[in-house]
Amino acid sequence: MDEKNFTQVKEFILLGFTADLSLQSGLFFIFLTIYLFSLLGNITLISLICADSRLHTPMYFFIGNLSFLDLWYSSVYAPKILMTCISEDKSISFAGCLAQFFFAAGLAYSECNLLAAMAYDRYVAISNPLLYSQAMSSRLCTSLVAASYLGGFLNSTIITSKTFTLTFCGNNIIDHFFCDLPPLVKLACDVKESYQAAVYFILTSNVITPIMLILASYLFIITAILRIRSTQGRLKAFSTCASHLTAVTLYYCSILFIYSRPSTSYALERDKVVSVFYTVVIPMLNPLIYSLRNKDVKDALRKMVDRAKCF
Repeated sequence: MDEKNFTQVKEFILLGFTADLSLQSGLFFIFLTIYLFSLLGNITLISLICADSRLHTPMYFFIGNLSFLDLWYSSVYAPKILMTCISEDKSISFAGCLAQFFFAAGLAYSECNLLAAMAYDRYVAISNPLLYSQAMSSRLCTSLVAASYLGGFLNSTIITSKTFTLTFCGNNIIDHFFCDLPPLVKLACDVKESYQAAVYFILTSNVITPIMLILASYLFIITAILRIRSTQGRLKAFSTCASHLTAVTLYYCSILFIYSRPSTSYALERDKVVSVFYTVVIPMLNPLIYSLRNKDVKDALRKMVDRAKCF
C-alpha cells in the first residue's frame, strides 16, 4: 500500500468487553466494586504503615511503596474501564491513549523492579537476621525504591516514544479495554525490526532481569533456610517470604502470559481476561496478601479501629 494514502489516527475506539448493554451494566458494578476495594485496601495499608511505629521497618517500607504503586496502577485503568461500560462514547484521544500507556508501563515496570528489591530484602532478613536493620539501612531502602521508579519510568519513556511514533493508518479500533502494546502494534503499519528489538530489550530489562534476580534471591533464601536446624525455625523463616512469593507469582505469571509470546499468537479475547487480572484484580489482592497472614498489620489495624472508636 502507498503510505501517501494513509490517514494519521487522531483518536482510538476502545471496544471494551462486550456490546451487550445488560452485560456492560453488570461489568460496571463488578469493576467498580473491585476498584473501590483496591483503593480502600491500599490506602488503609499505607496509612497503617505510616501511623504505626512498629511497622517502620525495611520490609514494610517496601510493602508501603508496593501499595502506593498498586493504588495508582489500578487508577490508570479503572476509570476508563468504567466509562467504556456505561458510555456510548468509547473513544480515547491520541494524547489520552499515550498518557495511559506511559503511566501504565512506568508503574508496571517500577513494580517489577520493586518486587526484585523486596526479594533481596527477604534474603538479607533470613540470611543475616541479627544485622538486618544495619544491612538494610534507610538510605539503601530509599535508593532501591528510587532506582525502581527511575528505571521503570525511563524505560516507559523509551517504549512509549517508539510506540506512538509508529504510523497508525486508517483503522483506529482497539479490541481491548485500554491502550496496550499488543493491540496497538496490530494497528500499526510500519512495525520495523528495530522496534521489535526495542520491545524485547524493554521486556528483558524490566521483566526477565527482575525475575532472574528474584530467582537468585530465593535460591540463596532456600539455602539459608536449609541451614536452620529446627523445623519450626524453617517454617517461620519461610512464612516471612510467603506473601512476597505469592505476589510475585500472581503478577509475573499474568505479565509473562501477555507479553512474552510472539505477536502471531495473540488472542485478544483471551488476553483481555488475563489483562483484567493484572490491571485491576492484583492491585486489590496485594493488600490482602500482605495483611491477612501478618500479625503486625492485624495488630496495627486493630489499634487504628480502637482509636477511631474513641472519637
